[in-house]
Amino acid sequence: MTDPRIDALLIGAIDLHCHSGPSVMPRSLNHVQAIHEAEAAGLRAILFKDHYYSVTPVAELLKETMKPKIELLTGVPLNNTSGGLNPYAVEHGFKLGARLVWMPTFSAANHIRHSHRRQFLPTKEKMLPPTALSVVDAKGALLDEVKVILDQIADYDAILSAGHLHISEIWPLFAEAKKRGVKRLMVNHPTFLIDCNAADMKELAAMGAYLEHSCCMWAGVQGKHYTLESLDVVIKAGGVDSTIIGSDLGQVGNPSPVDGFRHVIGMCIELGYSDDDIRKMISLNAARLVGLDEPRQVRSAAAE
Repeated sequence: MTDPRIDALLIGAIDLHCHSGPSVMPRSLNHVQAIHEAEAAGLRAILFKDHYYSVTPVAELLKETMKPKIELLTGVPLNNTSGGLNPYAVEHGFKLGARLVWMPTFSAANHIRHSHRRQFLPTKEKMLPPTALSVVDAKGALLDEVKVILDQIADYDAILSAGHLHISEIWPLFAEAKKRGVKRLMVNHPTFLIDCNAADMKELAAMGAYLEHSCCMWAGVQGKHYTLESLDVVIKAGGVDSTIIGSDLGQVGNPSPVDGFRHVIGMCIELGYSDDDIRKMISLNAARLVGLDEPRQVRSAAAE
């Protein structure tokens, strides 16, 4: 049984964290199935994320062949399989239509440190062990190759996601990004792996970053560890205007992306958030971050 209020709120929602397949990680649905589910629920857009490859070429093919009723968005993950902190991968992604760059996720040194007892992001088959990546050197200074990538992101007015970097790495990254003209900043699941506290989230929001909280934390197999009150805490830390809710779903054993949205929207209703506030967190803030209602412009003619 569905809830009419939740159904109405889902219309126009945007999922910036859809983990559909194919993938070397176990997935419960593929990109085509994710599109059909999103269309049926009335979503406006979904952004495909795979830690091992950029879904951009696949999404462009799906746009040509399926003519979907929703926007298909993609990004470039800067992990070992993309060459790490690789400006060539970024350029290729942008030329094909990618809208976002993730700093290292499974290859991030911070992610690897967190995985010493439990393997986060397990794959279906054994893969080569990742080479740890950081955006800073031993003295904490931002690497030169990262600065090149920040310039590319600024030129294409794209989104910079902090990936799975530690909050201590995010501060110099975002400070330099803003100096170089990057306007769209996002921190994925700031309290999971990233180690943000409430004060960090407040400061990130004050500098213009959006904080994306994952439905999978409350709706998935980990839900027993995350309470209703914990959702309220993270929303209030950054504020409704800086909060984005993304599904971060598609894994085997978890709800589908849309069902995850339904669950967390229901939690927001239970917490007393208004429909207007919920729409900001599941739709309007994401649209503003991506620039869906703005004409896309490349700042540098040289980039073409």
